[in-house]
Amino acid sequence: MKPQWRKDRLYYEIISKRSKKNQSLVKSPDDAYELLKPYRNEQKEHFILITLNATYKPISVSIVSIGIIDRTLVQPREVFIRALQDNASKIIISHNHPSGFLKPSEEDNEVMERMCDAGEIIGIRVIDHIIFSKNGYASLRKNGYFKTREKNE
Repeated sequence: MKPQWRKDRLYYEIISKRSKKNQSLVKSPDDAYELLKPYRNEQKEHFILITLNATYKPISVSIVSIGIIDRTLVQPREVFIRALQDNASKIIISHNHPSGFLKPSEEDNEVMERMCDAGEIIGIRVIDHIIFSKNGYASLRKNGYFKTREKNE
């Protein structure tokens, strides 16, 4: 975030990092984590969206919300409005854990469920949820969360 003055008031502008030309494809959680590394040392929880085109090429990396030290609020509308603006066909949702602890909480799983359900309705597939920190990352897809979900469908 970059503080700016406008009409005698300080406000914070959230800046989306557009992918560079010839950006490599996001074929694995490792590739997604490379895009998230700039946020790994943040002291507050950041909910971050990676939008992808049909061939898994990153379109943008955007901060959806910034919370407090151990949580952030996020609703599907904030996530999917950006995905719709980018004309994305797939997304990866992610958030950092400033504590360094990478195990998903019950709340993390509930957010994942809501995002997957919303994505199904509007036709934008959630392909992973990554929890990351300065210590590395955990991919809910890699850890079997999506297999459990897909069996229930």
